[in-house]
Amino acid sequence: MDGTQRKNIVPGAKVKIVQKPHQRSGQLTEGIVKDILTSSPVHHRGIKVRLTDGTIGRVQEVIS
Repeated sequence: MDGTQRKNIVPGAKVKIVQKPHQRSGQLTEGIVKDILTSSPVHHRGIKVRLTDGTIGRVQEVIS
Protein backbone atom coordinates (compact mmCIF):
# COMPACT_ATOMS: atom_id res chain seq x y z
CA MET A 1 0.00 0.00 0.00
CA ASP A 2 1.07 3.59 -0.66
CA GLY A 3 3.00 5.40 2.07
CA THR A 4 2.29 8.92 0.78
CA GLN A 5 -1.27 9.08 2.15
CA ARG A 6 -1.84 9.48 5.90
CA LYS A 7 -5.14 7.55 5.79
CA ASN A 8 -3.22 4.35 4.88
CA ILE A 9 -1.07 4.50 8.05
CA VAL A 10 -2.25 3.75 11.59
CA PRO A 11 -0.32 3.11 14.82
CA GLY A 12 0.45 -0.60 15.00
CA ALA A 13 0.80 -0.98 11.21
CA LYS A 14 3.83 -2.80 9.82
CA VAL A 15 5.72 -0.54 7.39
CA LYS A 16 8.98 -0.08 5.51
CA ILE A 17 10.58 3.35 5.99
CA VAL A 18 13.59 5.18 4.62
CA GLN A 19 15.64 7.05 7.21
CA LYS A 20 17.14 10.48 6.40
CA PRO A 21 20.76 9.19 6.09
CA HIS A 22 19.62 6.38 3.75
CA GLN A 23 17.56 8.47 1.32
CA ARG A 24 20.24 8.35 -1.42
CA SER A 25 20.83 4.60 -1.13
CA GLY A 26 17.14 3.79 -0.65
CA GLN A 27 17.89 1.35 2.20
CA LEU A 28 14.61 0.44 3.90
CA THR A 29 13.97 -0.33 7.57
CA GLU A 30 11.00 -2.47 8.58
CA GLY A 31 9.06 -1.87 11.77
CA ILE A 32 5.80 -1.13 13.57
CA VAL A 33 4.38 2.43 13.63
CA LYS A 34 4.24 4.04 17.09
CA ASP A 35 3.49 7.69 16.14
CA ILE A 36 2.55 9.52 12.96
CA LEU A 37 4.59 12.73 12.75
CA THR A 38 3.26 14.27 9.51
CA SER A 39 0.02 16.21 10.05
CA SER A 40 -0.92 16.78 6.39
CA PRO A 41 -3.11 14.15 4.67
CA VAL A 42 -0.61 13.62 1.79
CA HIS A 43 3.17 14.00 1.47
CA HIS A 44 4.91 13.27 -1.84
CA ARG A 45 8.04 11.72 -0.23
CA GLY A 46 6.09 9.66 2.31
CA ILE A 47 4.42 10.23 5.67
CA LYS A 48 6.96 10.67 8.49
CA VAL A 49 6.54 8.21 11.37
CA ARG A 50 8.28 7.02 14.53
CA LEU A 51 8.61 3.26 14.90
CA THR A 52 8.28 1.38 18.20
CA ASP A 53 12.11 1.18 18.46
CA GLY A 54 12.39 5.00 18.13
CA THR A 55 13.55 5.08 14.50
CA ILE A 56 12.14 8.00 12.49
CA GLY A 57 11.67 7.97 8.72
CA ARG A 58 9.28 8.33 5.82
CA VAL A 59 6.97 5.46 4.90
CA GLN A 60 7.73 3.91 1.52
CA GLU A 61 5.43 0.90 1.84
CA VAL A 62 2.67 -0.32 4.15
CA ILE A 63 2.86 -4.09 4.60
CA SER A 64 -0.59 -5.65 4.86
